[in-house]
Amino acid sequence: MKIVVIGAGAAGLLAAGKAAETADEVVIIEKNDIIGKKLLITGKGRCNITNSADIEDMIGQYPRNAKFLYSALYTFTNDDIIRIIEENGVKTKVERGGRVFPVSDKSQDVVKALKKYAFKPNVSLVHDTVKSLIISGGTVKGVKTSKTSITADRVIICTGGKSYPRTGSTGDGYKFAKQAGHTIIEPKASLIPVLTEEKFVKDIMGLSLRNIKITAFNQKNQKVYSDFGEMLFTHFGISGPVVLSMSAYLKNIGKEKYKIEIDLKPALTDEQLNARVLRDFEKYSKKHLVNSLDDLLPKALIPIVISLSGIEPHKAVNEITREERNGLVHVLKHFTLTAVGVRPVEEAIVTAGGVKVSEINPSTMESKLVSGLYFAGEVIDIDGYTGGYNLQAAFSTGYLAGMNAAE
Repeated sequence: MKIVVIGAGAAGLLAAGKAAETADEVVIIEKNDIIGKKLLITGKGRCNITNSADIEDMIGQYPRNAKFLYSALYTFTNDDIIRIIEENGVKTKVERGGRVFPVSDKSQDVVKALKKYAFKPNVSLVHDTVKSLIISGGTVKGVKTSKTSITADRVIICTGGKSYPRTGSTGDGYKFAKQAGHTIIEPKASLIPVLTEEKFVKDIMGLSLRNIKITAFNQKNQKVYSDFGEMLFTHFGISGPVVLSMSAYLKNIGKEKYKIEIDLKPALTDEQLNARVLRDFEKYSKKHLVNSLDDLLPKALIPIVISLSGIEPHKAVNEITREERNGLVHVLKHFTLTAVGVRPVEEAIVTAGGVKVSEINPSTMESKLVSGLYFAGEVIDIDGYTGGYNLQAAFSTGYLAGMNAAE
């Protein structure tokens, strides 16, 4: 039994390691000069390995095709990937929101652990680019690369999606899947920075806000997302952890606009914030409004908040009316932006879309169209929210594909 695994990322390393337990020979083909290139940049270089949530709760964190992942997630759980990482020399820790990281905060340690797991004596690595599959009589027979042909009894496609192409995710797997007759659901960006209609974001690009509450509403004014956390203003709109999470819920972005409300002071009620502003006004009673909010807001944000409140910035604080102060408090609690689009798919953390799940056996990850062909990871039309769910899906589908391909 000889198995070829295309791609040495999260899914590929798990597929190879598991397959090698029973297969005679496993060949990993990786076009990059280094292994786990995308893994190295995940979690801001810290690698958010998985999430500590119960599997039932975890399944709710995949906005598309969650049911397809049942077998994979129950066969190879978050506890299983943590065990493998720790058995191969890397301790883990759980942070806010159940996010699991290496204690060292170094993604390269996770890659080292996965390499130890994958590279058993019967596993070899070939640095080459796969050009096409070799298929005969409805069965996969191997792959053609830029240098040679490699025969195999099984082939597992673990090539990733289209996000972060500099890490090797350039959509190659879609080409191979199409060659095998598979349908590709159009790849789109998921977990992606958001474009806004308002141009003033350019004036505060680089400004990071912590401990804010963000809420998104669709055109029917229905709430589609709300969370607390950190965000960042950019020259085109907004980014940062809560914005990336939110983007997965803006399903019709581009076709419709979404209202984004930012509560700059979520720990305070309107009444408490009003009292706080009043105290600041008393403290700076002889100053202009523009010079009286330094205790409350980052300096760069002050002129924009004042502009949105409609108060003349050089009005003396002791002349500001109660109605004007109420208006200022309203802006602080409902700082509003209009989301009109997202950045290109190449800038997304993950890709939504990919190989149609109804054409893959969810219990084995084998193609229903070509015998001996398997898929794992982001190449499949599955994606999760931030928090370790996408890597867990890659690990679980990779493990399941490797296990079944080697049988």
